[in-house]
Amino acid sequence: MTGPTSTAAPVPVPSTGGAQWRAPFAERPVDATVTVPGSKSLTNRYLVLAALADGPSRLRAPLHSRDSALMIEALRQLGATITEVPGDGAFGPDLEISPISLDAPAAGTGIDCGLAGTVMRFVPPVAALRHGTTLFDGDPHARKRPMGTIIEALAGLGVGVTAPDGGPAAALPFTVHGTGEVRGGHLIIDASASSQFVSALLLAGARFTDGLHLEHTGPPVPSLDHINMTVAVLRGAGVSVDDSRPDHWIVAPGSIRAFDHRIEQDLSNAGPFLAAALATRGTVRIPDWPAETTQVGDLWRSILTTMGATVTLQDGILTVTGGPEIRGADFDETSELAPTVAALCALATGPSRLGGIAHLRGHETDRLAALVAEINRLGGDAEETSDGLIIRPAALHGGVVHSYADHRMATAGAILGLAVPGVEVEDIGTTAKTMPDFPQMWSAMLEQGSAGDRTGSAGASTDSPAAGKDNTHGAQH
Repeated sequence: MTGPTSTAAPVPVPSTGGAQWRAPFAERPVDATVTVPGSKSLTNRYLVLAALADGPSRLRAPLHSRDSALMIEALRQLGATITEVPGDGAFGPDLEISPISLDAPAAGTGIDCGLAGTVMRFVPPVAALRHGTTLFDGDPHARKRPMGTIIEALAGLGVGVTAPDGGPAAALPFTVHGTGEVRGGHLIIDASASSQFVSALLLAGARFTDGLHLEHTGPPVPSLDHINMTVAVLRGAGVSVDDSRPDHWIVAPGSIRAFDHRIEQDLSNAGPFLAAALATRGTVRIPDWPAETTQVGDLWRSILTTMGATVTLQDGILTVTGGPEIRGADFDETSELAPTVAALCALATGPSRLGGIAHLRGHETDRLAALVAEINRLGGDAEETSDGLIIRPAALHGGVVHSYADHRMATAGAILGLAVPGVEVEDIGTTAKTMPDFPQMWSAMLEQGSAGDRTGSAGASTDSPAAGKDNTHGAQH
């Protein structure tokens, strides 16, 4: 075996001890104001940049979750100093980061990626910039996630990457053999399996000796919004990025400017709470919604409007009020929002099609197969297509929704449970990947107040979230 003989202590996987979580059934329309923790995508991108910056940086109101903890520990293993300091965030302390000394003496180390795609893909190019070997591994399912592109990209840049037996690597586990320098230059990859391959190389590209001209060839790159986020983050740290040509990104060599930055709340994770407004015909408000953002979660405004909700953004407060029914619709490229959208589609009065999401088969689990299995387990009518899902109206019933160690599958089960009595979610603790307090936040949302009093008792039964919905079966009529 090559590389270090010991790895970093794994970051614990939160667990419910195998217990099933009974998803709360909404007796009345929800009426709540909810604040969610910081964006995972932004937190982990800024952590990588801070580790490569030209001085100490500070992250305000960052996400504190398993994915961010894995990233913090990974960067510490590479030599960054990351310290928690008091801040004004509602979900934990700020972080101060002193960057990695890339000219430090050679040392071997190991990194636990867990199931975090940002760690297993963003950190290997950083490890290539230091002296020494770095062994990467993760949770059992992490070994099935697509990694070939980043391994081949590093090899194309002259970086040694080997499997534990010393042979060629194709997936986790693998060892990166850093020499203290990555030459950079023109690199051609196929990033059709994940936009994270592009982001990973762009984040480190400014520290390559010749910068980076990254070119994608092959089927379209999914989740381009996430690449746009990476480009915006880089530019905010003083890095020159030219993305004027489709499928080409040119990063100029140079320093990454240290920063003091506040992390936006995670708009994707706001989705299940906003979906509760539609599932119960209630109202949910999210304060501090950014007027402009690179987060894909901003698509909730158009998605939920299409599904029949009334959506307004005024004075920084996003307000979503469910309509008399959830409308089925066709959606392209819902990306990481797809599990939440699919849960709403299972409650809709008409058929829905979700396309452009074939890449979700390579996420924390095969999300397309998992969504079909779990919706149909509750009596739904869902099927896979080559690039997505078709979901038709059907009478739903209670049952156990399996999470597959996937946080978004778990929250999808919680949404279904609002409208369908008797739903239980297996391993709700997996939501700690990006939202450690989800069960408590979900219960608190339902306990805040009732919108039922202002909708009038004549139109709604005492045991139904909305008039006209048969919750014994879960389908709206």
